[in-house]
Amino acid sequence: MARGLFVTGTDTGVGKTRVAVALIHGLRAQGLRVAAMKPVSAGNASGELNEDVTALLEAANVNADVNDVNPFAFAEPVAPHIAAAQAGVRIELSLIAEAYSRLAAVADVVVVEGAGGWRVPLNEHEDMADLARALGLPIVLVVGLRLGCLSHALLAAESIANRQLPWAGWVANHIDPAMAHQTENVAALRARLPGPCLGIQPFLPPRSLGQTLEWLTLPRELAS
Repeated sequence: MARGLFVTGTDTGVGKTRVAVALIHGLRAQGLRVAAMKPVSAGNASGELNEDVTALLEAANVNADVNDVNPFAFAEPVAPHIAAAQAGVRIELSLIAEAYSRLAAVADVVVVEGAGGWRVPLNEHEDMADLARALGLPIVLVVGLRLGCLSHALLAAESIANRQLPWAGWVANHIDPAMAHQTENVAALRARLPGPCLGIQPFLPPRSLGQTLEWLTLPRELAS
């Protein structure tokens, strides 16, 4: 089975796709075959792929069936369990795990990007954290630097620890250029979060994914 990473976030809109794309490019630079996966997407224009899925597909160097890359795609940009209910669909973790296995069979590494935040519901009983546990992948936590991020990050870290999931590390992403005391907040994260800081993502304009890797350190288990 291929190695992999599960990229999650403290909330929606914190830059998970930017981090996932940067990780994919960094791993490709190591000469690895890298597949991407977005198990659940929401906010798809009619007849078009979700923009996050498109970015991941463009970054990866493994040709894969888009239905494996993005098994559950919904039009309305709302929480996955709501979007699924409106579409008359139930998000099944077993189907996602099967798709992941097919990707892992043709890749050295699979970078999986979650949807929303760490505990966003997927169905009536399970959430994104349950999916991460089902896949058993090391976690990369993306922390969106804005007011309130310290509590959000520490609560996510506590939940990850309670589920006994391995840490690959965390990334701080400057999503609010006007945030006060950014340096002090990053220092607090360094002092309190388990696992290494993989990088500090500078502020980028909206919808600018970028591919610069100067800020990124690959997780130790995937760096060679």
